[in-house]
Amino acid sequence: MHLYVIAAHLAGLLTVASAKDSRTFAVNHFYGKGPLTEGRMDPIISPGAASSHVHAIQGGSNFNLTMETNTLLDSSCTSSLVEADKSNYWTPTLYFQDHTNGSFISVPMFYMNVYYFFEPTDDEIKAFPVGLRMVSGNNSVRTPPPGGAANVLDTSEGTIQPVQWTCPRTSYDTPSYPPNSDGLHGVGIQDPNNLGAGAGFPDMNCDGYASPLRADIHFPSCYNPEAGLDAYEDNMVFPSSKGTTAGKANCPKGWIHLPHLFYEVYWNTPLFVDMWEQGQGSQPFILANGDRTGYSLHGDFIAGWDEDVLQKIINNCNAGDSGMDKCADAGTINNSADSCNIPNLIPEKIHGDLEKLPGNNPPTGWGVAASSSSSEPASAETTTSVPSASKTETETATTTTAQASATKTSNASWSYLGCYSDNVSNRALTGVQFANLGIGKVTSTGCMKYCSNAGFSLAGTEYAGQCFCGNKMESSSKIGAGKCNMKCEGDASQICGGSAALSVYEKATTA
Repeated sequence: MHLYVIAAHLAGLLTVASAKDSRTFAVNHFYGKGPLTEGRMDPIISPGAASSHVHAIQGGSNFNLTMETNTLLDSSCTSSLVEADKSNYWTPTLYFQDHTNGSFISVPMFYMNVYYFFEPTDDEIKAFPVGLRMVSGNNSVRTPPPGGAANVLDTSEGTIQPVQWTCPRTSYDTPSYPPNSDGLHGVGIQDPNNLGAGAGFPDMNCDGYASPLRADIHFPSCYNPEAGLDAYEDNMVFPSSKGTTAGKANCPKGWIHLPHLFYEVYWNTPLFVDMWEQGQGSQPFILANGDRTGYSLHGDFIAGWDEDVLQKIINNCNAGDSGMDKCADAGTINNSADSCNIPNLIPEKIHGDLEKLPGNNPPTGWGVAASSSSSEPASAETTTSVPSASKTETETATTTTAQASATKTSNASWSYLGCYSDNVSNRALTGVQFANLGIGKVTSTGCMKYCSNAGFSLAGTEYAGQCFCGNKMESSSKIGAGKCNMKCEGDASQICGGSAALSVYEKATTA
């Protein structure tokens, strides 16, 4: 009887320990000379090929164009101070557009912080599973959030709004955003709850001490194991406070509650303060994807933690801003005087004074449609603020566009077979993978010509800039035509597949 009472008491303690009544957190700091790397690289959205735009990447040195589940664990170094964290964190880079000649000048990353929030919940917060992929934000948005500029991070409180820009300033006597701004004519809109933040770019210089213009990105913390590690479009949602104790938010039943990630990325914008006039309802900064508004801010994450170390940090570390590297359970801490860097895997000029943004990214926004080359889909947790047609209307329009492009692209010796599924780990076409047509030059017609010259009867294009060849389809099935919806990097009048979707063409046989 005595043992039973002790066991019941211990069980009760464990139940209490697994829930959280208040937020604890620890900031993950980085070190070294600049980020780990920068370039048109994104193994989540554009595996095996050049990304549509330049990113700044932090974390494990095994970052690559194609990454398997456990790739990061074998990294030789990491730009995180905590050696056990070999995860990768990345966002689009920032440029300054010179109004005198239209050129683009790269803005140096000042520094990056990643907050690990362990929020109040009835759930047990678990470590990120190795290989988990997450995307937050929407690359194609060029208009203000539908609910306003304030963050919304609880599904019971409305449409999720996970990104903002913060502009620390010595004085807000002149607001960072014009009070009458509608967010559609040259400058973003003010967060009603925070004088230093808003949606879209502000039109004032951010001159706070060691705090220039800052990109803020929140990530969802509820993981659906049935969706899987790679299903970044629908494997994560934000928690909900509906039906919970005040102040707590839980995940759907069967989902796993993970740490709440929050990126702070500071850009050294004061370097350009004398090159533009502030407070005039317009501003000169532009994201690497061509977005002049800042609304398309987004971030990516691949987990590469030693799960045991992260679990101890979740359970025991509340170091706050001083950093998780100060926690006893964080393990080995890297020497901040060192640096962990790898080369740009897509060699091209991305820094300095450029005539155009790397990739096919003409400036868009403030009434101009999103770039035709944008190929990064929205996170499952974000929506655009543009009123959309019904699903049926949208799919019909997309299908018609894709079919019309395919008909135009096909020639006398090749015919369009349709849109087919593809998988990174088990490709549908294996004769030639990632045919070298040149960075930014891939077209469906060019892929057909390449595959024909190589002696193959099937050609397929994907992710706007990838070409595959083969003689048979393997582990693939035909999917909706609207899934093939990305315009070719080399010719925007042609369609080059989509996300995990191949535009497939077959060469006619001769008698």
